[in-house]
Amino acid sequence: MHAKLIHIDLSSEVPAYDQIAGEIRALLVSGVLRAGDALPPVRQLAIDLNVHHNTVAQAYRILADEGWLDLRRGRGARVVPRSAPPQTSKKGRQNFSLHLRRLLAKAAAEGISADVLAHQLTLHARTIKNWAKGDS
Repeated sequence: MHAKLIHIDLSSEVPAYDQIAGEIRALLVSGVLRAGDALPPVRQLAIDLNVHHNTVAQAYRILADEGWLDLRRGRGARVVPRSAPPQTSKKGRQNFSLHLRRLLAKAAAEGISADVLAHQLTLHARTIKNWAKGDS
């Protein structure tokens, strides 16, 4: 994986480690990163993204806790096989709905049209559907 695939906004309210984890998660779900792939060493990715190495380490730990990565001292981070999780709970769906509503409101406030939003949602939903079926 090349660091240029990860884009973060250091002026964002979202912590950098959360942005990094989210970007890597998107690469995993889209199939850009696959089981067995090595991620860049923590220090190298930190230099590339202009963040502290602990920020990258935290992002890697989050992804390891979610079952995406195997972290081994001296061997780095590797993607592990992971299937789609089972259906989420009602509480999980409500939480997602709240986050999505806030994100859509922010997009609308920034002038992004409903057509663009619908297109992007469809595109990304298709990617996730393919991943869940194992097609990515």
